[in-house]
Amino acid sequence: MEEGSKRGDASVSPVVVDDVMARWARREAQEAQLLPVNKTNIFAILATAGMAMVLIRFDGSGDSGQIEEMEARDAQGISLPITDTPVNMLVLPWGEHIPKSEMVPLGQALENMGYQLLGSAHTGWENGDGAFGKFIFDVAAGTIRLDHNDRYTATEEFIHHF
Repeated sequence: MEEGSKRGDASVSPVVVDDVMARWARREAQEAQLLPVNKTNIFAILATAGMAMVLIRFDGSGDSGQIEEMEARDAQGISLPITDTPVNMLVLPWGEHIPKSEMVPLGQALENMGYQLLGSAHTGWENGDGAFGKFIFDVAAGTIRLDHNDRYTATEEFIHHF
């Protein structure tokens, strides 16, 4: 063992689960406060680019998950490219309490927001049998809809005595 990591050494602090959970809850609350600003900034870029709707599909299982595809359409339903237009996003670096402003390409901003919303609404969506679904960004309404589908394996037990 390395110096300072021996069992019972006073220099090693024990992990207190309640403290970890409290820090995580504070972080989630801070991230939730950034959402309206980031959403407004993303929707402004989408509107400027003439996008009426953005669809983001996701899929996950077996402890991994990902955004599968993103597509944008104008008001007539014509497909539009998701450009690299920079979006000003507020991010909360890990372990910090003060958000930082960061210029992020539109596609990455959409993906980051998708992962943040998915994680806050359905923690662990990628675990076990996983989940799949889509986000629909409705630019005119200023809304983001999440259609989420959980996968699971069910077991029914039957006991018979004859």
